[in-house]
Amino acid sequence: MSKFIATLTATTLLTLGLAAIAPAPLGADRGHDHSQDASDVQPTTPTTAAPRSGGHSDHGSHSHGMLAIPAGQPVPELTVDIFPDPVAGWNLQVQTANWEFAPAAVNTTSNFTEGHGHLYINGEKVTRIYSEWYHLPSLPPGEHVLTVGLNANGHEMLMHDGEPIEASVTVILPASASEVQ
Repeated sequence: MSKFIATLTATTLLTLGLAAIAPAPLGADRGHDHSQDASDVQPTTPTTAAPRSGGHSDHGSHSHGMLAIPAGQPVPELTVDIFPDPVAGWNLQVQTANWEFAPAAVNTTSNFTEGHGHLYINGEKVTRIYSEWYHLPSLPPGEHVLTVGLNANGHEMLMHDGEPIEASVTVILPASASEVQ
């Protein structure tokens, strides 16, 4: 196991049994699309996360490249949790250590300690993440792997020991519950 650390939510049954949340399997595949979009930030109360590290190695086609954390530099850490919103949808919480969100610096010179996240759902890029909280209005029934990867200001994917710095959580929604109300 490498020095790289990413923490995720452990398998959890949500309130009312409407959905289950589980860590994504190691080696989960996802594509890379870099269209621009905005985020909707809405805070909620977090729960406990269990540590896990991992990632996948299919990033050769990433159009913005990769930026490896050099030896001696603190390695960014990432925690991803998801909570049902009390009104509708879901609230995603992305916590970091040794790294900060820097929305005002997007598209500027990259460094190892700041940038933004990219949110992927089932391998498709959904949006950039510019802060700790992101609201998802809904998710359709089924299993959804939500992955957040850390990116530098110039959109390079941050890497450590050959692995992307990212974390995933899986949400499983029964056919009768497309969103928590």
